[in-house]
Order: sequence, then structure tokens, then C-alpha cells
Amino acid sequence: MAYLAPKIKWKKPKKYREDVIATAKATGGILQFWNSLLVGDELTVLSIVDDDEYSSLIDAIYDTSNLEEWKNFRFNYRGLRLWSLTYEQELTTPLHITAGRGFADCLQLLLQRGANVDLAPGGTTALHESCENGQPECTKLLLTYGANANATSEEGLMPLHVCSSHESLECAKHLLQYGAAINGCSLDEDDSPLHVAARNGLQDHVELYLRHGAAVNKQNYEGLTPLNAACAQPQELQDLDCYFKLCQTLLGAGADVHTVDQDKRSPLHMACKNANPDVVDLLLANGAWPNNMDYGGEAPMHNILKVVCYKAAHHPERIVRALLNHGSIRVWPGALPTVLKHCSESPATIEVLLNAYSHLKVTDTWVESVPAEALKNNREFFESIFSLAMTPRSLQHLARCRLRILLEGRVRKVVPKLSLPTFIKDYLLLECRGYVH
Repeated sequence: MAYLAPKIKWKKPKKYREDVIATAKATGGILQFWNSLLVGDELTVLSIVDDDEYSSLIDAIYDTSNLEEWKNFRFNYRGLRLWSLTYEQELTTPLHITAGRGFADCLQLLLQRGANVDLAPGGTTALHESCENGQPECTKLLLTYGANANATSEEGLMPLHVCSSHESLECAKHLLQYGAAINGCSLDEDDSPLHVAARNGLQDHVELYLRHGAAVNKQNYEGLTPLNAACAQPQELQDLDCYFKLCQTLLGAGADVHTVDQDKRSPLHMACKNANPDVVDLLLANGAWPNNMDYGGEAPMHNILKVVCYKAAHHPERIVRALLNHGSIRVWPGALPTVLKHCSESPATIEVLLNAYSHLKVTDTWVESVPAEALKNNREFFESIFSLAMTPRSLQHLARCRLRILLEGRVRKVVPKLSLPTFIKDYLLLECRGYVH
């Protein structure tokens, strides 16, 4: 796939509307109606909309921005010579307010009195608001009254695209029941609903969309499939298991582990960058290639070593070990002092990596590369490395290296089948021991 430059998002400036009600200046019955919408006061809303004088308020457009406040901000920014802000109205309707806040009784009251269900003065419909805020009862109500399940917002998103939280699952179910396009794509990114669900770690949404025929290998403008999107999403420690199960589901549905984005990064590149060891194991078990290079000339091994210093809690040594056992390239020996410096927070990662070499040329540069704090906390481990300065590696280690060379990329497949004690198999597979010999 040819490289694509980042897509520039340009939005046509909005025209200033005069036919709106400025909430900052509202008084009397209009202000009372607005306040009752904000709190879901059904009785007050009913009394006002049934009054002939105020019946037009049902489809009235409200501007919630404050022009005077904007003028103050603009004046201050000019004084600081930063930039000049452009005033934009923030437009909404009674349907948007009640749908987004989950006031189903007020919403039904407005719909029964003929409120325009697809009105979108601010760029989104009330259906977008209810889905984005995870309000399934309001979502179903709007759809029942004829809301367009495939309405496109000003940002090019359909209601399914804004179902981006766990609370929005029931909203997504209602949308699909009312004909939402399961493979409908956003205008800016060309994302499908499955992309959105995968990126946000929404396992239940992913299963729902796959049952309804979502295209599991659809690529967006950046070349990302839902699997790529899930692997590329930054993941904290508590998110790892969620994304592992999600990737498992996508692979079970036929996701391709070899698809690369416009930068030639595969799901394995991305999983290594986010240091998710279970996902890396899963991708390798499904045939991912550990030595593919991206446009920057980096393999998955490079990606994991770059993040070890701040992903130590993710057990990056598991990823390095898995990559090496599947035939990954090693680091150029001359760069090992740099590895010591940047991976010092994870001695286990350093151990696994160094055990992939039959000989090490340990010099004073190695000693100087280890930060003082790391050396203090793991002195015994680092001294086991420094002791190799004038000493060859142990015979046991050399035998391991020789066998791994003979097996090449088949280590992970062959070693478990050998009739050897478990501790020897683990040793051949670079299991950590807490020292280098």
C-alpha cells in the first residue's frame, strides 16, 4: 500500500444564526422551560409546551455559548499576542438536552407533540447525543419515532460510531435493530463501528458487530484493520487482559495478522510498542512475522526495547523472550551498552536478551552505562554481567546457544516436544534465572 500523507481536516466555517434563543439572555417562560429541560422536570415542561404561547419552543434552537464571555477571552488572548479566537455558537435543541441526559419521560413528551426527531443545528442529531452518553431508553424512543439510524454528523460520524463506551452497548443493539449500517464508515477516518469498538476495548460491542456481519479486515484511511487498531491503542496495565480477549475474538473471526498500515506496521509491531505480552504471544501463535520491518526500518524487537524503561510492570521480558523463540533478529552487539542503560529498570529483559548471544564483549562502557540507582537495586545481577569481561560464557550456555542455532526459528515448536526435564526445556527457551553466566 502506497504511503498516504496525514489527512488534513478542514471544516467549513459555520454561519452565524440569528434564529436562535440565547440561553444566557433568556427570561420568563423561555428561561423556565430551559431550566426544566436541564433537570428533567416533566410537569413543568408539559405545562409550558401545552401553552399556545410557548408551543414553538419544542423545535426552537438554543445557543448555549456566551458572547460576552468570549469577548473577554478574545481580548485577553490579543493582549498576550497568542492568537485570536473565532466565536462559534453552541447550538442545541430540547430533544438533544433530554436525550443526552437520559430524561426519557420528557423526551417522549416532546416527541408526542411533534418535535423534529432528526433536527441537527449543532452538527449532531439527538440520536447521536443519546448514543454518545449511553442512554438506551432514549435511543430506542428516538428510533421508534423515526430517527435516522444512519444519520451522519457534521464530523462524519453515524450513531454507531459514537457508541464508544461500555454503557452504550444497548444503544448499539437498538441501532442495529432499526437498520444501522454495520459497515458504515466515518467520513474523516473511514472507520467502521468495529474499528471504534476495537480501539476502545469494547469486547461486547465487538462480539455484537461480528454477529451482525461486520467486516473484520476492513482497512481505514491509515490502513488499520480493527485488529491493528486494537493493538495500536495505548494500554495501561489494567487494560492488557481486555485487549487480549478482544484480539482473540477478532482472530477467531478471521482477522489477518499480516495486514500493515501505511507505515508498514503490523499488529505485532503495535502490540510490542504497547507491551502487551499476551497479545504478542497470541499474534506469534497465529503466524505473525517477527522480523518484518516498518518504514522506519524497525522490527517488533526494536519497538519493545524502546518502551521497557516505562513499561517494566508489563513484563517486557516475556515479549523479548517470545520474539527470540520465534526467530527474531537480535540487537547489534555494539548497541548492547545502550540496551543496558535504557532497560535497566527490567533486569529480566536484559537477561533474556543477553542469553541470545554465545559471546559478550563486556567493557568498561557496559559498567558506565548502568544508572547508579539501578546498579544499587540489582547489584548481584549486574555484577554477574560485568564478571564476564575476561571470562567466556559457561559451557551450559554455549550448548544452549548451539542448539538454538540448529533449530533456528523452530525453537518454540521443537523444544516443548523434546523428551527432556521441564527445567531444561525452560532453560532452552530462555527462562529467567536472575543472573547471566
